[in-house]
Amino acid sequence: MMGWNGHRWFFLMLILAGAILVLVLRSTMNDYILSIVCFAGINIILAVSLNLTNGFTGLFSLGHPAFMAVGGYVAAILTFPVARKAMLLPALPAWLAAQQWPLLPALILGGLSATLAAFLVGFPVLRLKGHYLAVATLGFLIILQVLITNMESYTRGPLGLNGLPMMTNLWWVYLWVVITVYVCWKVKHSSLGRSMLAIRENEMAAECLGVSLAGTRIMAFALGAFFAGVAGGLWAHLVTAITPTSFSVVMTFNLVVMVVIGGSGSITGATIAAVMLSLVSEVLRPLEETMEAYGISEVIIAIGLLLILIFRPQGIFGSQEPSFLMKPAQRTLNSK
Repeated sequence: MMGWNGHRWFFLMLILAGAILVLVLRSTMNDYILSIVCFAGINIILAVSLNLTNGFTGLFSLGHPAFMAVGGYVAAILTFPVARKAMLLPALPAWLAAQQWPLLPALILGGLSATLAAFLVGFPVLRLKGHYLAVATLGFLIILQVLITNMESYTRGPLGLNGLPMMTNLWWVYLWVVITVYVCWKVKHSSLGRSMLAIRENEMAAECLGVSLAGTRIMAFALGAFFAGVAGGLWAHLVTAITPTSFSVVMTFNLVVMVVIGGSGSITGATIAAVMLSLVSEVLRPLEETMEAYGISEVIIAIGLLLILIFRPQGIFGSQEPSFLMKPAQRTLNSK
């Protein structure tokens, strides 16, 4: 059994192996394949961060794409070339029109903006449970789309922002995948993570033990929103365009499917499910276009979800992680 130092070195070797894989892919693959890998990485960020809310705390939020939209638009406006702002967004305030930020600070501010939105929405919404919470967070997504459509001075309304600088590449996506997985892993195996899991299993018992239900839920909601906002910024600068409908109900469905198939509360499961569903969507895309079988990927994903719910309702990994990834103490707790 690996000790703590061996366990830490194992994770460092995994990160190094991932960096070598990124280097090989960038050297050997064409732009189309690299874009697919980037989309898969962005989906990993989204699925793992959604697990903080839906998996760890047992809430049922459908608002993740809304936080993507907040982070994506904030990052897009900050990185938009100044000359194009003057032409396409003449009504912008002078201080904002003069800004053209690098990608990293724009992503961070986009994530923080999504976190702020999560705090503002979370306090009233997280009082709800079950399908009431799902409807409320889905309503937030629709309301945000309407707001973006009507804020033409900042967003160009339904036309959206196109011609964004293509700043997202595989290195940026890999960096944020590592950060997201690391933070969520540390949260899961901390006292905060155990409080989240306790709330999921039995709210009354958790509260009797001194766990703050409202505070823990809002922390999970806000932290997940931060990474969703970052993912939105990465997505916008990969596609080089963003519109109010870029982050839709279909995306919400796909993200929830990733969490359910991987296992609610399993970071490894969410990662594997995100890669699987991303590849399925891209593999079936030519079939949809050549045979005009539009929507076949959604049908197959839905069938897969039904089979998982029938034969393995806890998902691929349930709430667990593979034992070889865990410290001995964590492995002992995991087996109980």
